[in-house]
Amino acid sequence: MASELPKRQLQGVDFQQEAVELANSNADKLNIRNVRFAQGSWFAPIDQGHKFAIIVSNPPYIDENDPHLSQGDVRFEPSSALVAENNGLADIETITAAAPSYLLDGGWLLFEHGFEQGDAVRRIMENHGFTDVTTEKDYGNNDRVTLGKWHP
Repeated sequence: MASELPKRQLQGVDFQQEAVELANSNADKLNIRNVRFAQGSWFAPIDQGHKFAIIVSNPPYIDENDPHLSQGDVRFEPSSALVAENNGLADIETITAAAPSYLLDGGWLLFEHGFEQGDAVRRIMENHGFTDVTTEKDYGNNDRVTLGKWHP
């Protein structure tokens, strides 16, 4: 995103320190200077008063009993990056509840999620007061990204 939006300042957060180090290394190699990365859980490393125009999240969204966890490349990923409680929706719920404190009026919250989770993610966002909630499809015509606008 930082390379596509060079006039914007971006902030990345990851729970795993190794992921933060890799992101910093990649930004250095690509000479990308408009992004900072922090280690922590969701909004924990973000200053309380900081507001964003857009928050984009690719949280863990796979149910712990999903059979795909034992197939393909996903077998080699840390489960903490993939699996969430409550049918894969727990982290989406946590982020949605906290996001209004970090969004500007008219700001957007976007999630990548599982192909069968569009309806549930829309409900979560609408239940937390987001408007203009919609789900976009991926190249395979599956629900993949849900976004909503925040108006306090």
